Amino acid sequence: MLELKVESFLNRHSFKLENKKIIVGVSGGPDSLALLHYLLKEKEKRNLSIVAVHVDHMFRGEESFLDAMFVKSFSEKHSLPFEMVRINVPEIMEKTGKSSQIAAREVRYEFYYKMMEKYQFPYLALGHHGDDQMETMLMRLTRGSSGKARAGIPFSRPFHDGTIFRPFLCLTKAELQNYCKEHNLTPRLDPSNEKGIYSRNRFRKHVLPFLKTENRHVHEHFQRFSEELQSDEAFLQELTVERLNTVVTKREDDKITIDIKRFLKMPLPLQRRGIQLILNYLYKEKPASLSAIHIDQVFSLIHHHDPSGRLDFPNGLKAIRSYFQLSFQFQQITAEPYVFELNEPGTIMLPNGRSIRIDYLDKDLPDAEHNTAFFNADRIKWPIIIRTRKKGDRMTLKGIQGSKKLKDIFIDQKVPVQDRDSWPVITDKEGFIIWLPDLKKSSLEGIDTFAEQYIQVTYH
Repeated sequence: MLELKVESFLNRHSFKLENKKIIVGVSGGPDSLALLHYLLKEKEKRNLSIVAVHVDHMFRGEESFLDAMFVKSFSEKHSLPFEMVRINVPEIMEKTGKSSQIAAREVRYEFYYKMMEKYQFPYLALGHHGDDQMETMLMRLTRGSSGKARAGIPFSRPFHDGTIFRPFLCLTKAELQNYCKEHNLTPRLDPSNEKGIYSRNRFRKHVLPFLKTENRHVHEHFQRFSEELQSDEAFLQELTVERLNTVVTKREDDKITIDIKRFLKMPLPLQRRGIQLILNYLYKEKPASLSAIHIDQVFSLIHHHDPSGRLDFPNGLKAIRSYFQLSFQFQQITAEPYVFELNEPGTIMLPNGRSIRIDYLDKDLPDAEHNTAFFNADRIKWPIIIRTRKKGDRMTLKGIQGSKKLKDIFIDQKVPVQDRDSWPVITDKEGFIIWLPDLKKSSLEGIDTFAEQYIQVTYH
């Protein structure tokens, strides 16, 4: 019986449902609908507080909107609070170049976090199951993932100030489909789950059925293997951090140097994890193209008879050996600093090929765009200065008290290291930073009820 399996699984992880305040991610498909229904059945007995949330990624037009309306109707029928958002993920993909899976996942989890904040519910429940676990582990092994990534999907993990948990990892897709039939649930079906263009679907349709014919309980073995890998990896990571601290000779935001002789005295399993930790530290967002092959290349560089050498990693990271020192650093491209002053409206051409245009506007402002900022003309002291960043630069942020370092803004916005020294910084005469184009607007920007005239700044 599904309920008994889940209860046993939760007990094995020492996870109690009692009195939990839970945001439930619900797509409307069999897995998430079964999860919501299961938690509803436990609601009174366990004193649960539940909010159903849905993200329409707008991949399938009217059809995906109907998915949202289905979840809304189901929630209302069971007197559950419901929240949804529609986000044009295809448009985000076009602007950012991100894949459909990555772009959709990012916006989905961002919305989950907002809902956890809004309701002050510290738990997020998701409907991943045993088949998802198998697919994930097989995909990651196939593409060469290393370390903790090979362990697949964790039962629970920290998420901002809360916790994500997945109570259905002990179940198969078929068991959840049967659960829906038994309880007369009519989930929505996403046709993209059948398309062979996605690697996950190919594993689902061709590899998993074969494994299940060999052993119908194979998902349980994968789950046990996942949990063993996670616990072993946590212990090895702890040891690695201790030893790595003794071999690092230089640590900066974009550079780490290690002593090769001391590094080679570490046990080999810790060496591999040490390289992985260094890469994780330097890459604020790890490239999908980074794999175990890159770690093998580092070892080749360390053991090579030449006293010097260099490796090129994704996104401009370099591994540079010089005798018994090995440095991991982003390519240092020295950008020429610049300063431009405008004493009146006009246009400045920037070294990066783009331009800054400044105009006066009357009270009627056009619709705001991400590349345009508006300021009360009485509050801006001319000349307006366009320059590159300086050490210690800080700016106030619109809607937020206090100020923030430009360095931290660049990191938060994932601006490539090589672009930061040429990024335009716009200030007034007193040096007050009024805008960081395409990234952040200052507290001076926006509609001001006392303004008789505005200054419009546009970044083309």
